[in-house]
Amino acid sequence: MTPVISVHPVILPAPERGDDLRVRVSAPATADTHPVVILSHGFGGSASGYAPLVDAWTEAGFAVLQPTHLDSRALALPQDDPRQPDIWRIRIDDVTRVLDNLDALEALIPGRFDRDRIAVAGHSYGAQTVSALLGARVIGFDGVPERDPRITAGVLLALTGTGLGDLSPFAAEHFPFMSPSFAELTAPALLVAGDKDQSLLSTRGPDWFTDGFHLSPSPKDLLTLPGGEHSLGGITGYGVTETTDEDPERVALVRRASTAYLRKAFGLGDADWDDVRREAGIESK
Repeated sequence: MTPVISVHPVILPAPERGDDLRVRVSAPATADTHPVVILSHGFGGSASGYAPLVDAWTEAGFAVLQPTHLDSRALALPQDDPRQPDIWRIRIDDVTRVLDNLDALEALIPGRFDRDRIAVAGHSYGAQTVSALLGARVIGFDGVPERDPRITAGVLLALTGTGLGDLSPFAAEHFPFMSPSFAELTAPALLVAGDKDQSLLSTRGPDWFTDGFHLSPSPKDLLTLPGGEHSLGGITGYGVTETTDEDPERVALVRRASTAYLRKAFGLGDADWDDVRREAGIESK
């Protein structure tokens, strides 16, 4: 097993943000050139989460960059902070800031970043965040960045669905930005959804989390996890208390599928992806 180096916190200056951006950099401790995955956490998470995925991706030779967004419990931003309504936008800017500072982050590891092989990944709120850089829009809001041409592909874990008529009254009042349009989500992406993921934010059932697949242009792939709830078996961390559907086999499948997908998207081989797609019944278009 290849040793991994992890540096945290790395501080990226962000004066207009109100707080500098903290980033975790994890990469194999080798002098190789590493594909890059930027991982955006879910609501309340931080750069310290998602160890099951980070471990799998660094073992595969990828560098993983994890920003801590302003909604993180680690920052404890007060609810009356004037930035609260704009955190969804600031999250997108956070990922762009990481992309803009690859030189500084690369200097912290023994190897180099492969700038021709960059992917974004996110869970829940994080999936919505990175989907904007893959081409998704937010209905009723201007100024969402266009698809970022530096990004090769995405992994969207428990991506929330459409908002028009589908949000619960609470979500419609407090999270009006949860109204995505997937018509321009043109970048290749793997979506992962649980068939028992019943969200209090939607009036629909677990199929809400498959909208990003069904309503976006190809190429897209969809892995639906039988019995999976919002943590998809526990991808947010080893033994974390918020997991309601703990299942190591389910997590192992997400690790395997996402790693194989990223290898395929990066042009590093299709064999593993072909096997897991067939065995797990992954839908493709």
